[in-house]
Amino acid sequence: MKRIDIQGTTRRSSIYIGESLKNLARYIPSRDVVLITDDRVSHYYKHDFPQFRTITIGTGERIKTMETAADIYQELLAMNAQRSTFLVGIGGGIVCDITGFVASTFLRGVPFGFVSSTLLSQVDASVGGKNGVNFQGFKNMVGVFNQPEFVICDPDLLQTLPERELLCGFAEVVKHAVIEDPELFAFMENNTSEALALNRQVIERFVHDSVVIKSTIVNRDEKEKGERRKLNFGHTFGHAIEKTTGIPHGEAVSIGMVFAAALSVRKAMLSEEEFHRIIRLLNNFKLPTSLDHDKQQVMDALKKDKKREGDHIHFVLLHRIGKSAVEKIAISELGRIIDIT
Repeated sequence: MKRIDIQGTTRRSSIYIGESLKNLARYIPSRDVVLITDDRVSHYYKHDFPQFRTITIGTGERIKTMETAADIYQELLAMNAQRSTFLVGIGGGIVCDITGFVASTFLRGVPFGFVSSTLLSQVDASVGGKNGVNFQGFKNMVGVFNQPEFVICDPDLLQTLPERELLCGFAEVVKHAVIEDPELFAFMENNTSEALALNRQVIERFVHDSVVIKSTIVNRDEKEKGERRKLNFGHTFGHAIEKTTGIPHGEAVSIGMVFAAALSVRKAMLSEEEFHRIIRLLNNFKLPTSLDHDKQQVMDALKKDKKREGDHIHFVLLHRIGKSAVEKIAISELGRIIDIT
């Protein structure tokens, strides 16, 4: 097991990579605990949960809403939860996001932690202190910055993931490698088949290196005022594609990364050779690299992105694999790149 710490403004957050759900009770600093999970995780792993009160929610982006948060508030009130109550989200990114949002707002804030059950959550969603819900279909429009006390990344929980969800997690690992770590990118190129077979050593390397990259950036820029924006590589187009097409987050981000890399080539920053390396790696992880959808609808959704400032948007571009930069790009320029890609 490896431990990585993030020092947030509210608290230190410890991420435990390779730890087991079965050891969760060791990390909970309270006897007054409520677990929050979803139907699927409960079905497979409830027998490994410690004996605490549990709230179970549904699955999918459709339940990541203020209404779900309100339902949890109601259940917490019925349980007579207090400021000393400790919440633990056991699940993927949606469960962790909702748990963190509820914990940060119920009674003006109660402590919380996560057990991350999906690859996407382990390498990205549960790490960094962003907690939020969607609003009118737009991703994470309502949220807070608040660090969990701990995150447990249990590789054994990945065994029951549907393949499509696993592949979405690989998209975020590619993102981390592309923006910050050429050695991780090369490791992914050389270990694709092992990763797809869930080789434990390879998966733990993916999770560890991704968490190191994200935690290092978050430690320097917790509230996303500058450098943390790099973690949005592929997400500007990705969120718009996800909203308009309904495809999973990781698949949408994969296509978004291709658009961002194509714009980087167009601006004479990224070489054609490295552009094709990125596409090849995404394809090898069975991720989509082109958009078969009404591109005007995608642009209409992109114009509502929360990173927009007037006619421009903070956008992540590549100089090379492992070196990225944030620039303000005109939305009209993004419209041109989506038309030719």
